[in-house]
Amino acid sequence: MELFEPTVPQFSPSSNAPLAERVRPRTLSDFVGQEHLLDEGKPLRVLIESDQLPSMIFWGPPGSGKTTLARIVAQHTKADFFQLNAVSSGVKDVREVLQKAELNRKRFARKTILFIDEIHRFNKAQQDALLHSVEDGLIILIGATTENPSFEVISPLLSRCRIYVLQPLTTEHLNRIIDRAIHVDTVLSKRPIVVNDRDYLIFLAGGDARMVLNGLETSVSLAGPDAQKRLIIGKKQIEEAFQRKYVKYDKGGEEHYNIISAFIKSVRGSDPDAAVYWLARMLEGGEDPKFIARRMIVLASEDIGNADPYGLTLAASCFAAVDYIGMPEARIVLAQTATYLASCPKSNASYAAISDAMGDVTTKPDEPVPLHLRNAPTKLMEQLGYGEDYKYSHEFQRNFVEQQYLPDGLKTKIYYRPTDNGREKDIRIRLNQWWKSRKR
Repeated sequence: MELFEPTVPQFSPSSNAPLAERVRPRTLSDFVGQEHLLDEGKPLRVLIESDQLPSMIFWGPPGSGKTTLARIVAQHTKADFFQLNAVSSGVKDVREVLQKAELNRKRFARKTILFIDEIHRFNKAQQDALLHSVEDGLIILIGATTENPSFEVISPLLSRCRIYVLQPLTTEHLNRIIDRAIHVDTVLSKRPIVVNDRDYLIFLAGGDARMVLNGLETSVSLAGPDAQKRLIIGKKQIEEAFQRKYVKYDKGGEEHYNIISAFIKSVRGSDPDAAVYWLARMLEGGEDPKFIARRMIVLASEDIGNADPYGLTLAASCFAAVDYIGMPEARIVLAQTATYLASCPKSNASYAAISDAMGDVTTKPDEPVPLHLRNAPTKLMEQLGYGEDYKYSHEFQRNFVEQQYLPDGLKTKIYYRPTDNGREKDIRIRLNQWWKSRKR
């Protein structure tokens, strides 16, 4: 057999392969999750079943089914199928596939699918090598990535592909995957297995189906039979499998919501000691540190806002730092940010302003833009009065002149009401000095 010899692969792992590979779904009916893409009548399912596939990129978190979906495509298609991993493949490997694809098209008039796992790891030159072949239909490209393709895939290639976003698997999905593994796997199905504390198994796996199955397999190997010769999988086996100490913190259940709520309210309530305690509880329980960082970005605008605008900058920097360095060092950055935000002056004036404005937008008629605020790029628009009587702020003292910016029906409306806290007090004074007719 030649290197990259075209075939429709039969993915049949041996009994020595990891559980996640042994029970990988082979058909759409076995696939769990992504109902928004794969339910009956949904566009992607129709394209797969009709073998009318465009080039596309699957974007989703680890263990959400990207590679499995690509392999299911391989089973359904009449095209030749090749798979590369961006970590271990380069331009040379891509060109070899393209040469095979050209040969197949000329000799057999057959389509070729190239699946590239972790396509975000391809550099610009490697991605450039795919462009022409994707554009002229020599290959149908399927890429899989955990990273935002808008940032990691070059624009010309991105514009030639459809992006399908895979959602994180839910607890229900992962329970179905566990049940299926226990009943259909050639190894596990021969053993009487009872999985207690499933939520804890799912929590420690972080929603990743592959980690759930690997954790289950290891837990089974650590479990001894009970009096009825059943293998009981409980917290002890799960903790040993993941090498994690159990902390009462159910990421998908009530404790998760209780503790993140306590954390947010402690920061909002300006108690850095409580904030850092609840932060420690979440981290020790295995919470995703980026989830915590994202929540602090929201909090920095919602609860602090312009009382200390630097809070948002710090929160955004915190997320980037956590993403760069990961745990355990990320705990230091999270603690610095949480204690700073808790110690800031507070204001929800920006949050209240946008909520008030959104309420008017959704409940009142769309107000026309005042003529003097409109651009006049054509002579006709100029004749209709577009831009007439507009006052250019920089031509006036202190770069300000009072004029109407809101539509006529809302011209006296005040949405933003700065507080007396922190830097927002200065903003309120400045706005009142400018807008004599609209005191806040």
